[in-house]
Amino acid sequence: MDDNYYKQFFSIIILLILAVLCFLIIKPIIMAIIMGFILSFIFMPLYKKLILWTKSQNLSAGIICVGLLAIFILPIWFLSPVAIDQAVKVYFASQDFDFVTPLKSIFPSVFTSETFAVEAGNAIGNFVTGLTDALVRSFSKLVLEIPALLLQLVVVLFTLFFVLRDKDRLFDFVKSFSPFSKEVEKKLAESSSGITASVLYGQVVIGTIQGTIAGIGFLIFGVPNAILLGLLAIVAGIFPVIGTILVWGPVFIYSILQMSSISIIGIFIFGFISTNIDNFLRPLIVSRRVKIPSVIIILGMIGGVFFFGVLGFILGPLVIAYLLIILEGYQFKKKKSKFFIEEESEQKLLFQKFSR
Repeated sequence: MDDNYYKQFFSIIILLILAVLCFLIIKPIIMAIIMGFILSFIFMPLYKKLILWTKSQNLSAGIICVGLLAIFILPIWFLSPVAIDQAVKVYFASQDFDFVTPLKSIFPSVFTSETFAVEAGNAIGNFVTGLTDALVRSFSKLVLEIPALLLQLVVVLFTLFFVLRDKDRLFDFVKSFSPFSKEVEKKLAESSSGITASVLYGQVVIGTIQGTIAGIGFLIFGVPNAILLGLLAIVAGIFPVIGTILVWGPVFIYSILQMSSISIIGIFIFGFISTNIDNFLRPLIVSRRVKIPSVIIILGMIGGVFFFGVLGFILGPLVIAYLLIILEGYQFKKKKSKFFIEEESEQKLLFQKFSR
């Protein structure tokens, strides 16, 4: 064996050692870095418009970071104590609440058997108690980890700033390691961008808007624990198929039993709007984006939550979708994608695979 072999061998060993050390260094903050990348994708269109106005990359990225801090972080900071207080109240109230009588009043033909009604009421009570207990524990853990969360927030904002500013150089650096031809790289980049937009805009952004609308309705019409229910509606809205009706449906039933006619009508209107507004927003926000099958999104979200935590709602579907894109890149042929279609206005199918 010549000297070049040993040089290459030791170079690879050193590279692997450095790669492992780098991973261990960024491991505690890796989720914050990923969140920074995700936010940079969401705010990239706004960043490009700001550059036209400010003529400065640093100023444009800084405005977005400060705006993000003011618009999203501060409301979370002030709403979290309210949500914690409401979750605690719901937890203790659910211990003694009679779920049997409302069930028999709403569905008298179903719950004719007293035993069945009691078992169903107990099951609902246990579910509500378990859910609120999990929420209280999560909120309590959140409060205890505030110092660490503030550090993570700094990492998110720094990552967001530099990714927005240096996107082109970062993209060129990643492309330098690509095994694909330039044509395939271009198609892969377009598909990856479309899929990321489909998940972030089509699910997360629209789901957040839907949940917020439902939460506003709860606040306006005096639904108890409206902040907590609004947060739950946002989470439910992010899930495909399920949607905000999972939250506002039971609230609407509660309003029929306990609230005035105006409140009943108002809650129904806001709930109906929150459920159906995606039919109006999706063609506007997700126009010309890649549409991911719901099964990939649902499985990715469920599995992602177990593996990544809260960010798994976003990362799970993206990881699965990116894997399928790369696999199809290796099977580059003149045919349509097996997994993804692109929808334009009027929901027309215009997506072609990686070549025409």
